[in-house]
Amino acid sequence: MFPDVYSPATASLDLFARSRAAYLLVRDRGGVLVGYSAATMLGADCAPEWAPAEVALPHALDAQPGLRVCRDRIEPADVAEAHNCLVTTAARTAWDLARRLDLVEAVVAVDALARLGAFRPVDLLTCRAKTPGARGCRRLDRVIELADPRAESPAETRLRVGLVLEGLPGPEVQYKILDEYGFVLARVDLAYPSAKLAIEYDGRNHLERRRWERDRERDTRLSGYGWQTLRFGHNDLRAIHQTASKVCALLARRSPSAG
Repeated sequence: MFPDVYSPATASLDLFARSRAAYLLVRDRGGVLVGYSAATMLGADCAPEWAPAEVALPHALDAQPGLRVCRDRIEPADVAEAHNCLVTTAARTAWDLARRLDLVEAVVAVDALARLGAFRPVDLLTCRAKTPGARGCRRLDRVIELADPRAESPAETRLRVGLVLEGLPGPEVQYKILDEYGFVLARVDLAYPSAKLAIEYDGRNHLERRRWERDRERDTRLSGYGWQTLRFGHNDLRAIHQTASKVCALLARRSPSAG
């Protein structure tokens, strides 16, 4: 995988495996896993499949295919251990990713890492106060404004942020819909309660027949309480303008003032 770092030919070469291999390469040179590699090791699902392994070193390293090297000396307070590897902490990892990624993916990373419970998005401002001239730190205010660690998947964050960037009001996240007795009928990914509009992101697991049937049964049950459920998938994220237009039209039609 890297010089003197090997893996069985049948082993998966996902980012987790590639990151562990990268750590073995730099372990004795003072290296630490950072960026998407650190996020993956910590259990935050925010990295794209094609992301290279990422390490930080206090000195230069010869270029290696599939490896992103940052020349930096990570402070001990910013280092944690995960899967027998030294990695940057959740907050430090979020700080690094939020400054370099585009806005939507920066929010995805912050949501996923903050959901681990180690920090609040607003805590990133403390990092900025310590290094006010760091590249990309000015955009943190917008990232923090859009972040919501209650999001349970990167796709859910992308959908919510996409709707907001298209001009829609921010929806409620992981909203509990109650019946007339206060019992929970359902918890939906996103919601506009005043319009009784629920929005769900359906990943691949929702295509399984049993899950599909349960989803439709729940949608029918919610409709009996006046709620309409919109379900979106991967293609709807890619066409976010059209998706937002559909949501906007329904909000206008279902808002209390429309009656």
